[in-house]
Amino acid sequence: MNSIAPLPISAALRSRVRAFPPLTLDVALVLLVMVVQLWPFFSRQNPAGPPWHWWGYLVVTASALPLLGRRRAPVVALLASLVATGSYDLFGDVPAQPIWYGALVATYTVAVRSAHRPRIVVLMITVGGSMVISSSETALRSGVMFIAAYAVGRAFAASRAHAEALRERAERLEHERRLEADRAAVRERSRIARDMHDILSHAVSVMVVQAEAGPIALTASPARAEAAFDAIASAGRDAMVQLRRILDLLKDDDGARSPQPTLVELPALVEQTSGTGLALTYDVRGEPVPLPPDVEVAAYRIIQEAITNTVKHSGAHSADLRLAWQDDTLMIDIIDDGRGSASSLPSGGNGLIGIRERTTACGGTVSAGPRTDASGFQVRVRLPLTPRGATV
Repeated sequence: MNSIAPLPISAALRSRVRAFPPLTLDVALVLLVMVVQLWPFFSRQNPAGPPWHWWGYLVVTASALPLLGRRRAPVVALLASLVATGSYDLFGDVPAQPIWYGALVATYTVAVRSAHRPRIVVLMITVGGSMVISSSETALRSGVMFIAAYAVGRAFAASRAHAEALRERAERLEHERRLEADRAAVRERSRIARDMHDILSHAVSVMVVQAEAGPIALTASPARAEAAFDAIASAGRDAMVQLRRILDLLKDDDGARSPQPTLVELPALVEQTSGTGLALTYDVRGEPVPLPPDVEVAAYRIIQEAITNTVKHSGAHSADLRLAWQDDTLMIDIIDDGRGSASSLPSGGNGLIGIRERTTACGGTVSAGPRTDASGFQVRVRLPLTPRGATV
């Protein structure tokens, strides 16, 4: 019976076994069964004196060979093995066979691979047949072993079905997660595109107004005309730099525009947060410098999204908002004392996807994750003060 019980082998060993072709495994199984069932012929002497009858060798071979077809026709393989074992004692002197491993393996295979009705019918035939053609002691032992082999097979089949269901569910959830992440990225890029639309509209409007005023001032005030042309050139260069950042963004025009927020409005944003129950402190270090319009909007939106995530998902009581102005970089840190769950990493929520998209669009970098010095979560964003392509 021990030969058919599923052993607690490692996943690596299982994968190595599965790497072999099924026919190779079945041939090895047939040879193993034949060796085990032929062992009584070599380990015992015939009390009558002469060698064991050739019929026994033939039956042992005939009971093991059907296992070669157990995957394609498990019921046929079991019935063929049972017919062979049933004829074991018909001719000549043969040693006693305490366990017919071929029939047990075939019973296990039927339990794993066959439909409900065929396997129940075959199990009844197997147990009933062993009781009819055997003594009461042998019939009881055989019946218990066949039922045990069937039970082990059903347990393995249920475990495999459960594992397959879990695998399919995991694949489905991963697919849905990727779709949602893609949709969130598209939505965020659309928002960025709308913001950039407003910024570029302003730049182009300045160019148009100055271009229209230039010819008028050219004769009356050359200095004023020169200033107008300088303004046109400056606005054009700024528009070109910002256009580079939105070439790959999707634009979704959905109606009216509103003025874009700036970092000057951060104190008002902090004040609004006080009504949520989150104690938010605001600290600025270094000397603020003017930012390109798209970078300033991105910085405000990033801070707004990070604070929103903290209020909604972290369960924090307090948080710190820190802006550090450096020579060529604006560092933004939003640190809270909440749960600091790993599920809040950039791939785990739409808000952090938006933060990543906006930071990347401005040529910056972002990191987010649980704090290492205490409980809580930290978002750190680095935004360059010099726009990419400003020299063009």
